[in-house]
Amino acid sequence: MKVNCTDHRNSMELLGLQLRLKEGISDPHEKKQVEERVQALEQELGIN
Repeated sequence: MKVNCTDHRNSMELLGLQLRLKEGISDPHEKKQVEERVQALEQELGIN
């Protein structure tokens, strides 16, 4: 199995953002931005 650096970085970013969402984000604007980034990363990584 080959792993490229971009996919690895994106998957680590995705995990971090999912953790932040799980812990809770009080600012609605920031929460929306994080959710949008999570969706974008999931599409890039083909996780949908």
